[in-house]
Amino acid sequence: MSTSTPQVHQLFDAASSTYTYLVFDPTTLDAVIIDPVVEQLERDQTVIQAKGLKLCWALETHAHADHITSAGLLAEHFGVKTAAPEGCHIGTAAVQLVDGQMMPFGSFALKALHTPGHTAGSMCFYLSTPEASHVFTGDTLLINGCGRTDFQSGSAEAMYHSLTEILYKLPEHTTVWPGHDYHGRTHSSISHEMQFNIRTAGQNLEQFKTTMDNLNLPKPKRIDEAVPANLTSGMRHDAGGEATRANLYSVQKAANYAGDVSPELAWQWVQTGQAILVDVRSDAERAWVGFVPDAKALAWKQWPAMEVNPVFDVEIQALAKDGQKVVLLCRSGVRSIAAAQRATQLGVQAYNILEGFEGDPDAHAHRGLLGGWRKRGLPWRQN
Repeated sequence: MSTSTPQVHQLFDAASSTYTYLVFDPTTLDAVIIDPVVEQLERDQTVIQAKGLKLCWALETHAHADHITSAGLLAEHFGVKTAAPEGCHIGTAAVQLVDGQMMPFGSFALKALHTPGHTAGSMCFYLSTPEASHVFTGDTLLINGCGRTDFQSGSAEAMYHSLTEILYKLPEHTTVWPGHDYHGRTHSSISHEMQFNIRTAGQNLEQFKTTMDNLNLPKPKRIDEAVPANLTSGMRHDAGGEATRANLYSVQKAANYAGDVSPELAWQWVQTGQAILVDVRSDAERAWVGFVPDAKALAWKQWPAMEVNPVFDVEIQALAKDGQKVVLLCRSGVRSIAAAQRATQLGVQAYNILEGFEGDPDAHAHRGLLGGWRKRGLPWRQN
């Protein structure tokens, strides 16, 4: 067991007042990210690289209604394992968390605590060492408050139980790291919240339910967009969301690149000399998962730093020097969109290949079963 103390780095998204947490072992630099926000992906990547962290887990406390997660992109770019509460039905998460489950990183481990109330599946993550205890409470316990319970499978009764019978049973010195704060406060403690939290201090269940039933809060502005996106770990497969894939031999128009094409149509173009196939996955992915023999290898980002390939611009222009179309392939159609957008800025006629090499994850987060280059029987091989 390490004698070091786990470190907590708190990050803030002003648009949604969301706290994201990087929790890491200072000895091994293994790290966990909790409740990441997609608009802050570059910020988070910069912090991860600056600290030299090795990201092991991307965790969700619940399916958020006020922002879109970057968990899927972190899995795509960093190879991290995603995990979310089983009761939230985030089918793309690699691990479906149940109460008491441990998530190890370095010499430490977070413990999942099922704390329903804000949503039926909501969880908090508890970390205890001889020196200190921490609990990352998402939208369950806030500083001098708690998450609302009036939508998205919420329950005031369940929330009261989660607060008083689960979180308030933790050691009183435990530091509370909330999922949001709207007044500039960064953390609290279990002892402080037990004594002073306006929602629970001196309140019985019926009084608490009356308070929660009469908050009259407005509907979250992004709920109609955020919840569906978060049920797929924030992953989108074209510039505007879900791509229509009914017609395999049509081109779906895109706003800022030439368009989306099916794997079959892309391969047809390559065979007839109309297009050049470019695989923008990392070298490690191609070696591990498989590759297309006729594809040009030009990574969009490279492991381990996952920074944009500094030679991408020059090489993509060189590949398309005769005015040919370029069709771009990645794992599932995320990096290939970013690469297509950049190639278009450089004057290249660039298309994204829908579904990528491995296809979308299924309900169990397994790839290779729901479409993709391999599933469709197109040429590929493995080292």
